[in-house]
Amino acid sequence: MKAPEYLVIITGLSGSGKSYVQSTLEDLGFYCSDNLPIALIEPFLEEVATHEKANRVGIVVDVRTHDFATIFPQFYRERIQSVVPNVVLIFLEASDEVLARRYSETRRPHPLAKDLPIIEAIQRERTALAEVKALANMVVDTSQFSVHELKAEVMKRFRLSGYEVTMLVTIISFGFKYSMPYNLDLLFDVRFLPNPHFVEELRPLTGLDEGVIEYLRRQPDYETFYSRLLDFVKYLLPEYRKEMKSYLTIGVGCTGGKHRSVAVGQRLADDLAEAGYLIEVVHRDCRR
Repeated sequence: MKAPEYLVIITGLSGSGKSYVQSTLEDLGFYCSDNLPIALIEPFLEEVATHEKANRVGIVVDVRTHDFATIFPQFYRERIQSVVPNVVLIFLEASDEVLARRYSETRRPHPLAKDLPIIEAIQRERTALAEVKALANMVVDTSQFSVHELKAEVMKRFRLSGYEVTMLVTIISFGFKYSMPYNLDLLFDVRFLPNPHFVEELRPLTGLDEGVIEYLRRQPDYETFYSRLLDFVKYLLPEYRKEMKSYLTIGVGCTGGKHRSVAVGQRLADDLAEAGYLIEVVHRDCRR
C-alpha cells in the first residue's frame, strides 16, 4: 500500500467533537474522510496517495462501523502502523454528563442507545473503546472546551509547514430597500451620509465612479468617519483570526445599494487588501 506522508486518525466517544477536529484539519489542508469503514481504509489511502495535494490525510473512524471496538485495534497495529510511518491516533472523550447534555441539545440518537438510556449507552461505549484509547498518541478531554478552544488546540498541534489558515473577508455592499444579506458578521449603515442619488448628474453613476467618490470625500466629516471605520475593522480582524474564523462577512448598506455603500465598501476592501487580508467584494445591488 502506498502511504500518505502524514496520516491522522480521529476516533473516540460519540459526541466528543470528532467532526470539529476533522473540519479543523481540513482548514489546515488535510484531505479528510468521515465514518470510513475499516475495510475501506487501505483502498482509500491508496487512492488518495495518487493525488498530488493529498499527502496529508485525516480519517474519522468510530463505533458507527460495525464491530469497530473489536476489529480496529488489531487492524491499526498490524496494518496502519506498519505501513504509514507518520500516523497519529487522536482519541476524544468527555465526561458522561457533558456527552449526555450534548445529545440532549442536538436531539440526535446515540449510535449505541437504541433501547438503552443515554448514560448507559455512553458508559458502554467508553468501556468498549478502552483498548482503542490505549493505542492513542493523544487523548483529548473536550468536556471544558468550547468549539473555538477545541479548534485552537488542534491548530496548535497540527500546524504543519506549508499550510497556513487564511481568513477570507467578504465585503458586501447592498441596499436596505432590497433586504439585508442574511449571513453578515458585521454590519455598517452609511445612510447618514448625503445621498448622491439626489444630485442629478451623479444619479446614473455608481459608487465605483470617480464623481461619486469625490462627492463623498467633499462631505464634512466623511474622512473622519472612514478613518474610524477602517481603524475599527483593522482592530477587529485579528481578534476574529484568534477565534479561528475562516470566513468573515462585512455588510455596508445604504438605501439603494448603488452609491454610498458601494463607495465605502470598495474603499474598505482596497485598504484591507493593501494591509494583507484576503478580500472578496460583492456589490449586490449596484446595477439595479
